[in-house]
Amino acid sequence: MSDPADTGRLIAITLDEASIDRGSPDVEHERAVAVYDLLEDNVFRPAGVGEGPYRLVLSIQENRLVFTIQSEAGDHLMSHLLSLTPLRKVVKDYFLICESYFSAIRTAAPAQIEAIDMGRRGVHDEGSRLLAERLAGKIEVDHDTARRLFTLICALHFKG
Repeated sequence: MSDPADTGRLIAITLDEASIDRGSPDVEHERAVAVYDLLEDNVFRPAGVGEGPYRLVLSIQENRLVFTIQSEAGDHLMSHLLSLTPLRKVVKDYFLICESYFSAIRTAAPAQIEAIDMGRRGVHDEGSRLLAERLAGKIEVDHDTARRLFTLICALHFKG
């Protein structure tokens, strides 16, 4: 029997390999850290499917992000499709600033790295807010969960 505190959270995340290409070591690291952090601490409550905990499979199909939500035992509970079009610009901006950041951490002065990282965090926050708004009424997430999900969306979108 699961702990009542675990009823509104994710216990497993699978990224659909058919939707993602393997990324650079930096992208793979970001992905692994986001999954680890997300599983350690998250708020995830899909509307209308009962109590969790939940398993989540993330994939991209026809320019839509697919949240396939399963019970703890792996039974399909629901799928939620989210258009990636509203996220496209912020994902593109995030990738551009990440490229600058990953390049800078190898050669730039600490002040320059810090400035780029502040910009990176700002774009990441913008994407997180947009994602939380798009999920409102469908899947409840807190700010930290939205941030980590945004990182995973970027990892999935890396193929595109």
